[in-house]
Amino acid sequence: MNGFLFVAISLVAGFGSTAMSLVAGIWILDLTGSVSLAGLAGLCVYAPTLAAPWLGGLVDRFPVMLAYGVGYVLLDAGESALLPAALPPSALGDVNGWRSSAQEGMKLIAPLAGAAIYSWRGGGAVAAVSAAMPLLAAAMYGLLRLPATPAGPPRSRPRTGFRHGLAVLGRRPRVRNPVLLAGVAIGLSGFTVASLYARVTEGLDLPSTFLGVLASAQGAGSISGGLVAGRVLARRGPATVAAAGAALFAAGCLLWCLPWWPALIAGSVTVGVGLPWTLVAAVTAVQTGTPDRLLGRVSATANTVMFGPIALTNPLGAAAVHAGARVPLIIAAAGALTAALVSRSAEAGQDDRADRDEDQRDEPVAVPLDQGDHPPVRSEP
Repeated sequence: MNGFLFVAISLVAGFGSTAMSLVAGIWILDLTGSVSLAGLAGLCVYAPTLAAPWLGGLVDRFPVMLAYGVGYVLLDAGESALLPAALPPSALGDVNGWRSSAQEGMKLIAPLAGAAIYSWRGGGAVAAVSAAMPLLAAAMYGLLRLPATPAGPPRSRPRTGFRHGLAVLGRRPRVRNPVLLAGVAIGLSGFTVASLYARVTEGLDLPSTFLGVLASAQGAGSISGGLVAGRVLARRGPATVAAAGAALFAAGCLLWCLPWWPALIAGSVTVGVGLPWTLVAAVTAVQTGTPDRLLGRVSATANTVMFGPIALTNPLGAAAVHAGARVPLIIAAAGALTAALVSRSAEAGQDDRADRDEDQRDEPVAVPLDQGDHPPVRSEP
């Protein structure tokens, strides 16, 4: 039941957040006539990612449900903290994969639906529908069946406080490696955007509308990749799945270099499978390898590591394309493949001792309650 609800929430919330992704730029363009201002609409969505480690700390200090209404970054951190409490560890990989497929499906459907509503009733109608979707998702959160939280001993705190939680990601190899690998692959995907435009319009002399075909092909790959990610995770583990995803991304970049339009489509499908594998593997590694009380801030830090680099790699790729349309694609393929090989070598040379040591280090130390603090309250079943 909980797994079904999480997937349904991803569909509803994904529609609400994505429906405005295209309409916001169109609406701004219609109101101002400025292409530059319309292009900055997306920046307003992703800029808070850079503050995710600090915002994620709020999730560890306040109820997870409160996170949903605060913002996009807190939602990701809150869900990452909530999933392990609502699902058994064996189900996390499958549900994360299904949620990824649901989100990718909404990226294909919601912008078109939002544009249709905009043409029919204007931007206000799209905004109203988008605002209603989080309310529906919040109501669905209320249907989740969570175990009661037992009353514990006098409140304890991590020995080094907030900074200690941010450092957990870096000290746990089996969590850190998949997250870093996902950050490399997702970051390099931003490095290839301008190159793919150039390959379509200049390299093969195709109309720019062919980019829509490639976007659909990548979306189809993402949906199918998310559906099988959980099974592969159960058999191979997050580190292997993340490395395989990065290798698939590298293969897709090389396919984009070939001088045939079917190769561009095949490359988009391959990239569509690879990138969600790295993401699902990293998210699952964080959820299964992080102490519950630190999940909010660690998952938010992981989101910054995975998605923050795009803000840098995207303009770098736009500059590098002047050296040749294939150059950034080859650099991205080499970088992703090298990162995958390094990650696998590091994984083969380590054991579980580092993570066990961190489990002991991260055990909270009981301290006296500060003046004005209150003892923990037992949650009602």
